[in-house]
Amino acid sequence: MYLFIHYPKCSTCQKAKKWLDEQGVRYEARHIVEQNPTAEELRIWIGTSGQPVKKFFNTSGLKYKELGLKDKLQAMSEEEQIALLASDGMLVKRPLLIGDGVVLAGFKADKWDDALQK
Repeated sequence: MYLFIHYPKCSTCQKAKKWLDEQGVRYEARHIVEQNPTAEELRIWIGTSGQPVKKFFNTSGLKYKELGLKDKLQAMSEEEQIALLASDGMLVKRPLLIGDGVVLAGFKADKWDDALQK
């Protein structure tokens, strides 16, 4: 069973959900704004993913642009970045798919397919 973290109005999240349903993947859905990922969850997921914290930011989001994070992130420590992500679900790249040893941020069908075949 996977944890699928999404924003229902997001078209990419809708595509990912449809894809999961078509593949018969069992998951528990969680609304990213109503239940924002905690700093502890993000720490674990980022570590498991092997990706830098930056990959977990929704760089195309309005909030990211409003806060001018493109220029500010470099000066922030990893802990500060994680705390910022935990402060607002709209800053987090979505959808997220989390399972046993699997953490995927953003939806690319081929990558998700490869990861779920393992």
